[in-house]
Amino acid sequence: MAQRHVAILGAGMVGVSIAWHLKQRGHRVSLIDRRAPGRETSYGNAGIIQREAVRPYPFPRDMKTILSVLPNKRVDIRYRTGGMLNAFSPLLSYWHNSSARRYEKIVPEYASIIGLCLDAHGEMIEAANAGHLVRREGWLEIYRTQAKLDKRIEQAKEARERFDVQFEVLDRAALVNKEPDIGAEIIGAIHWLDPWTVADPGALVAAYADAFTALGGRIVEATIQSVEPREQGFEVVTDTEKLEVDDVVLALGPWAGEWASRLGYAIPTFVKRGYHMHYASKPGKTLHNWLMDAEVGYLLAPMNAGVRLTTGAELDRLESPADEHQLEAAEKVARSVFPLAERRENAAWKGARPCLPDMKPVIGPAPRHPGLWFAFGHGHQGFTLGPATGRLLADMMEGKPTAIDMAPFSAGRFQGKR
Repeated sequence: MAQRHVAILGAGMVGVSIAWHLKQRGHRVSLIDRRAPGRETSYGNAGIIQREAVRPYPFPRDMKTILSVLPNKRVDIRYRTGGMLNAFSPLLSYWHNSSARRYEKIVPEYASIIGLCLDAHGEMIEAANAGHLVRREGWLEIYRTQAKLDKRIEQAKEARERFDVQFEVLDRAALVNKEPDIGAEIIGAIHWLDPWTVADPGALVAAYADAFTALGGRIVEATIQSVEPREQGFEVVTDTEKLEVDDVVLALGPWAGEWASRLGYAIPTFVKRGYHMHYASKPGKTLHNWLMDAEVGYLLAPMNAGVRLTTGAELDRLESPADEHQLEAAEKVARSVFPLAERRENAAWKGARPCLPDMKPVIGPAPRHPGLWFAFGHGHQGFTLGPATGRLLADMMEGKPTAIDMAPFSAGRFQGKR
């Protein structure tokens, strides 16, 4: 493939990774975002490169769970009626795709791309000289009840047999050895051994962006105003300049669906919003590992900025005002699990995970516009899957074989246009 000028819209983990791969291959690349790389969704996540996450999050199907969600007081999922109605059609499709038959078809497709994440990140970590930001010690999924832990162990065994996911089971004594200050009600954990953790996710994205610019890549910090197809290529207009490019990659995370719609593509995106807050630890107390409170639905992470508490999902419109009740509920439980001290920010950080109803991202060419490429809808795993997406999309753009079958990730599965 001859050198091309590619405009990548969106400088989160996905967009930065695509930019780096294309620049490494000798293309002219402009990476465009209204903010510096890694300052939106990529900044606010839990900081785990989740090799174990071979099963995407399905929509609840059993009546007991659905009834427990309706009072809207759970930590793992909250909703606003207006937001649910606004996303009714994709949420209904999400519910359908979470049926046992459909979901079991989706799992191996999803697992195929998850399986690439460590190798893809490893290549970029080395190129960015970012090893100091990454720990390769896994993370802990903690439990209060033996029956639920036992059920999860069976699922972990299946993941090991089918997808080579490695884990250890920790009883209370082994868990306390790793986390001496863990709450008394926690009886055990699964230690997922494969994943890597990052104590400053935004800094890792920034390091990847620095590696991109070191290769000669260009970052344009500007607001995108329009993207228009031309007879040859595209015109991208920002509030600071106009670019004439050969290819455009839409990697705008939760904003990608709106921009795809402007270009004539009805891709059923919706968002799962989330919050985080940083805390000090009480004197003499240290959180050593990333802890997912699996029975409640939040995560504690020892970040550089403090102990980060990240919430589960909130179903609402992308730009609706923040509602910190979910965070407050998680914090109340978290204080019984680890001795958190004062909050370190006045207000919670709010972000949105870009989702699609079959739980898989769109990665590949737009059906009707040569030179337009999609890379969004990664749900909870944009941080995990960015580098793998970058490698796969660069191969597709150059007409090279890909490491996995990309048909399950095509835009064509949504029939592409209105």
